[in-house]
Amino acid sequence: MMINATMLGSFTLLGLRDTKAKYRLMIFALTLLCYILIILVNVALILTILLEKKLHQPMYVFLCNLCFNSLYGTAAFHPKFLFDLLSNSHVISYAGCLLQVFFIYSYATTDFSILAVMCYDRYLALCRPLEYHSIMTKQRVVLLVCFSRLVPMICQAIVMIMTSKLTLCGFQINKLYCENWSILKLSCESITLNNIVGYIVILLYTGHALSILCSYVQLVKFSLKYPERRRKFLQTCTPHLMCLINVTAALLFDVMYARYGSDSVPQSLRNFMAIQFLIIPPMLNPIIYGLNLTQVRSSCLKLCRYKRQVQEF
Repeated sequence: MMINATMLGSFTLLGLRDTKAKYRLMIFALTLLCYILIILVNVALILTILLEKKLHQPMYVFLCNLCFNSLYGTAAFHPKFLFDLLSNSHVISYAGCLLQVFFIYSYATTDFSILAVMCYDRYLALCRPLEYHSIMTKQRVVLLVCFSRLVPMICQAIVMIMTSKLTLCGFQINKLYCENWSILKLSCESITLNNIVGYIVILLYTGHALSILCSYVQLVKFSLKYPERRRKFLQTCTPHLMCLINVTAALLFDVMYARYGSDSVPQSLRNFMAIQFLIIPPMLNPIIYGLNLTQVRSSCLKLCRYKRQVQEF
């Protein structure tokens, strides 16, 4: 049966169909706890950077952007998922499905863009310290922040507009949330052009990852050549590298499994692989930076002590 995509009322999400009620309550509690933790750690880091003047530097502005992006992306998934865990009907409207795809995957690609910008910032700070402030001006920082947010949104908007033009032959998505590849598989017509554009976007962000890798090769060479810079490299670049590995591994799992994964894999494992990039990086990234960057850690503790003193007064 052919279904005009523009007239389609809703999709049915099948990711929870084999999950028993008693397990859903446990998953609900764990997911709610994770989401609360994601909000707390990201908001805490954002407020620390905003309220502490000595953190008003490019590296921390980009870090603030990374935390905001985590809140943006997880808001597109967690509320709907929590609602579905308590409901027997796992339905999402057609427009809501396309919006969820847009927000989740613009969040994922924006993470890569922000990490690439942060790597560029660290390269300048460590390898070209005398030129750093003349290159990394306020205008340049604003431009880089806009680049890291607008380019992924434009790419994802193009992908979603093309998807919305397709005629579909089904309405069931075998995932916990809407995902572009799952919608494309429901198409009654050729998706060759959609695939080409999709691979171009994947190659674009693979290029981001390779540029970050090349920059790190230069940073490692520089830190080995100048031992006095090694401590700064370890302190500021190690958390960035951990975040990059965290985001890349989680997202690669999802993208590769969505396209090439086997149906023989248990649904519970497929669900975990599909949502880990929406839970692990947003939760761990602020913790990694908060624990490793001395200025962030000391400023956060300072603000906590100040708040306690105000309450006691």
